[in-house]
Amino acid sequence: MIEIDGSFGEGGGQILRTALSLSCLFNRPFRIFNIRKGRKNPGLMPQHLTCVRAAQLLSNAQITGDSKGSTELIFSPEGVKGGDFFFDIGTAGSASLVLQTIVPSLIFLNRKTTVVLKGGTHVPFSPCYHYISEVFVPMLKKLGVRIELNIESYGFYPKGGGRIRAEIFPAKEIKPLRIMERGQLIKLSGCSGVGNLHPSIAERQRNAFMEKIHSQADIKCPVDMEIIDAPTPGQGTFVFMKSESESSVAGFTAIGERGKRAEMVGEEAAIEFLNYYSSNAALDSHFPDQMVLYLSLCNNESVFTTSCATQHLLTNLWAIGLFHEYEFSIEGEIGDRER
Repeated sequence: MIEIDGSFGEGGGQILRTALSLSCLFNRPFRIFNIRKGRKNPGLMPQHLTCVRAAQLLSNAQITGDSKGSTELIFSPEGVKGGDFFFDIGTAGSASLVLQTIVPSLIFLNRKTTVVLKGGTHVPFSPCYHYISEVFVPMLKKLGVRIELNIESYGFYPKGGGRIRAEIFPAKEIKPLRIMERGQLIKLSGCSGVGNLHPSIAERQRNAFMEKIHSQADIKCPVDMEIIDAPTPGQGTFVFMKSESESSVAGFTAIGERGKRAEMVGEEAAIEFLNYYSSNAALDSHFPDQMVLYLSLCNNESVFTTSCATQHLLTNLWAIGLFHEYEFSIEGEIGDRER
């Protein structure tokens, strides 16, 4: 049984999610302890428990320690099966992170799997639905993995209630990713959304984003940001912008919250984009740690540059190596721009 110290490196929930993904894929049991030890509320939260129980259902796993606040978990899978599944996080926990946990174990099955997830779709500290649909899914397609997504309802903190549907298709193999230069910037497109709030808030977010990027950079490509009235049982706002270049796509998100001015939301997303744009790197700083699990399954070498190599990335590389052998190298220091 693989032993995992959940406090290693960045010490967040990603260690658990990666362990669940690869445990199901390789049919290898693990024990993880010190789960989220350094967090304000350590141990398993509802979002993490949904990841555990989703992986359990897919793999008929035997588990112990699957309770809220638990800092230790034993997970023993018996073989993954596909089908049609529904998972309700029960809170505004990230539906995207649950989806990313279960996809790796499903892509090598001989049938399509449909998953419906209920929870948060645009919440802090996780990729929003638009990032998954506009960046993660298209980049996975380059690797030979096909996923089709649609959103039925938006989920904001604290009410949640968002609903997304994903169809995961069988993949024959994982192709390498080789992107050292992003090339010329072709287009910026995105959205400023509000749920059950006045549309003027979305307009202010959009205007702040536009003013910030045009005041800080010489952007010659088309820039389009639509206003979205997001159907949701709660309330919330967000900004998402996708950057399309000759060789790559990247995404930048900011989430609104009570007491946070609309202009700040727009400026936060703009600053994320400007940091990426000034680096000349191919991938944004959030994408590599979402992709390296797949690249580790490829028989050929992958190479890429990113606007910032994060501690989150390094921690995920370590966790992947606990389940199967592969090699990686990072040039430069963690936290520095453009790697």
